[in-house]
Amino acid sequence: MSDDLTLDATGLLCPLPVLKARKRLKSLAKGDVLTVLADDPAAIVDIPHFCVESGHELVQQTDAETHQVYEIRKT
Repeated sequence: MSDDLTLDATGLLCPLPVLKARKRLKSLAKGDVLTVLADDPAAIVDIPHFCVESGHELVQQTDAETHQVYEIRKT
């Protein structure tokens, strides 16, 4: 997994995972998929809501042992 396509937001609290994802997505090309790792309980609601509001596609949302994994396709 490429470092520029992965954002480790574990340990960050709301709203930082969303803010950092927004910033990273700006630098990506249309169609790129950003993988976001987050352990903030609010991210379960915040990241999907961010995708709906910004028009990006939430490809997948899964739970890992200690965090959640979100795959966001830039539109």
